[in-house]
Amino acid sequence: MKRLLLFLGILSALASAQPYRVVDARGKAVEVRSTERIVSLDGITTEILFALGVGEKVVGRDDSSYYPPQAQKLPSVGYQFRLSAEGILSLKPTLAIGREDVRPKEVVEQLERAGVAVVLVPVTPSVEGAKAKIRTVAQAVGREEQGEALVRALERDLLALRAFQAQQKPKGKLRALFLYLRGPGTTFVCGEGSTPVGMMELAGLENAAKGIRECQPMTAESVVAARPEVIVVFSRGLASVGGLEGLLKLPGVAQTPAGQKRKVVAMDDLYLGSFGPRAGRAALDLFRAAYLREGFVEVGP
Repeated sequence: MKRLLLFLGILSALASAQPYRVVDARGKAVEVRSTERIVSLDGITTEILFALGVGEKVVGRDDSSYYPPQAQKLPSVGYQFRLSAEGILSLKPTLAIGREDVRPKEVVEQLERAGVAVVLVPVTPSVEGAKAKIRTVAQAVGREEQGEALVRALERDLLALRAFQAQQKPKGKLRALFLYLRGPGTTFVCGEGSTPVGMMELAGLENAAKGIRECQPMTAESVVAARPEVIVVFSRGLASVGGLEGLLKLPGVAQTPAGQKRKVVAMDDLYLGSFGPRAGRAALDLFRAAYLREGFVEVGP
């Protein structure tokens, strides 16, 4: 028996030593020879890596990676859309992994020329996109079983969301407008194809920005024409314009039904804008904030 157990142990060790293979968001087959030093290039990928149990192998992260809290102790390589290969390579990564629209795109080629395995993760703002995201990361680090457990947990959260929505039976859908804010001079209206709007729709809200693709510069006309009954923003975005009072001073906002009733939901940026393992819980929290509470509501992770 001891010999059999030893033999099985050797087989297990050999199997775990094999490189992992994954087809990433580019449709490219990537071979990951080692996961001993991982640099994560965006917040949701970092969250998934820790949820898969490989957080101790993450040696660097981008500035959007602040969940779970222990990720903030890792050295930063900059923001996901303003990366440099030099900063990432200084951490001697064996694997760099991030969203498919990481920028600048030249960084990916530079890392690959330096011999680093690079895996790009799909960012489709939907439930199926969330599952694909989890599975891609899990395959890249050889944790497929744990990845499937995360997918099943997400599905359970979605069942709870649907059951709660059915129980509450709201009378019609609320018209919701998502505003992306980074200071009073950097304001956008987001519509179809953007992750926060995908989350709003999952939560049972109607997208008030019909005809707008992704995020477009915000104008008073576009905000008033949308006639939102609730405005949804990132918490950090709201802080950047001076809180609720600052938001109500932005062009057009006070003229909307939402502005007149101060009906605003502010949610943690990563929680609302990630479409990851916590998507079902985030949508449930947004549903509660929009349909069951009055006035201004702040929602944390």
